[in-house]
Amino acid sequence: MLIRNATLPDGRQRDVRVRGESIAEVGRDLDASDQHVIEATGKRLFPGMIDVHVHFRQPGYPHKETWESGSRSAAAGGVTAVVDQPNTDPPTIDGESFDQKAEFAADSVVDWGINGGVTADWIPNVLLRRRLFALGEVFLADSTGDMGIEADLFADALEAATDNDVPVTVHAEDADYFNDDAKARDDADAWSAFRTAKAEEKAVERACEVAQKHDATIHIAHTSTPEGVDIASEAGMTTEVTPHHLLLSRRDLSELGTFGRMNPPLRREKRRQKLYERVVDGTVDMIATDHAPHTREEKDAGIWDAPSGVPGVETVLPLLLAEARDPDSGLTYERVRDLTARNPADVFDIPQKGAIEAGKDADLVLVDTTETSEISGAALHSKCDWTPFEGHDAVFPEWTMVRGTVVYERGDALEADDSTAQEDVFYDHQGENVRGADSERLE
Repeated sequence: MLIRNATLPDGRQRDVRVRGESIAEVGRDLDASDQHVIEATGKRLFPGMIDVHVHFRQPGYPHKETWESGSRSAAAGGVTAVVDQPNTDPPTIDGESFDQKAEFAADSVVDWGINGGVTADWIPNVLLRRRLFALGEVFLADSTGDMGIEADLFADALEAATDNDVPVTVHAEDADYFNDDAKARDDADAWSAFRTAKAEEKAVERACEVAQKHDATIHIAHTSTPEGVDIASEAGMTTEVTPHHLLLSRRDLSELGTFGRMNPPLRREKRRQKLYERVVDGTVDMIATDHAPHTREEKDAGIWDAPSGVPGVETVLPLLLAEARDPDSGLTYERVRDLTARNPADVFDIPQKGAIEAGKDADLVLVDTTETSEISGAALHSKCDWTPFEGHDAVFPEWTMVRGTVVYERGDALEADDSTAQEDVFYDHQGENVRGADSERLE
């Protein structure tokens, strides 16, 4: 296959030859004889996004999401690899639970990784011999799944992971800094008032101190404050920011209501703006969604009863591409590439992914950045048929390719004479563990 005359994120126009599962060649005026040619003039080609933070809810909660529905949603948004978190039922804390989740992951159309969890009942000597993507997110305060742990256990887990060359990701909130006075309120903003910015700042500070003590590097998940980003960066740690913390703030809660409750919560607008600046200037390492779907019925409850979490895996790259269209945003297409593909691959050591280069996996996304469409929850492919980004402008992929196989085509981008025009099309494909064959055990 030859993708001809595509514009890469850095603005260069190149042909890209795909052979088998890999990119074979990137250059100008490549020979197209005896090849299927995709004409990409005027369109941009990106490496597929690696979303290192999703909750696909299996096993345990298939009414919220499944690996099939979640991965299709990912593909429709240009995400070609996802990493599932451990707070399922059962939690992923031992070999048996890892193996069970890997069986569900076989339904994924995109590539995947599985993170291991830490609780008082985890079995590290077994879990750490599985092909984990990382250990975490390690919860320093309770969230969905009640997996918050004490400081001593965090230190023990960090040491065990470091000894086994397994990365560690951290959900950093310190419950000692939660504001109990906010519990007297019942408005949508009460959750943000309760789980304070200071709680994140102090938890990031402490987690980095423990990591430095053990000569380890940690990754701070869904960092929601500029203070948290700065502390982690100065300590030599890495961070991710979610699209909701990047683009939404507490001023949106009057419209979102309990559908805007998540952990950590939305912050004030000034903090959001400062967080955006750190995403643009390179202080933040990557964007990850914390895709955490719940049904409408579950979210339509009081602020103290509604579950935390919002969907995002299908809308993240389209939202970022729409932001990059605006020259005043400061966000460039190259920076979007780095935040979504190159940096996740580098930080988490996935050398086969993250770039449009010869020898890399052919994980590719074709987009037309000259046009935007409005996001509609009803049109998305997650089991969760709502989004906190309803009505936002987005640039959705025309097609998404995983290791040389087109797994998704957008209906309105298909040829007019195609009988399936106007309907999105998914193609059969089995995603694989980015860490290697599941049947293999680490020595």
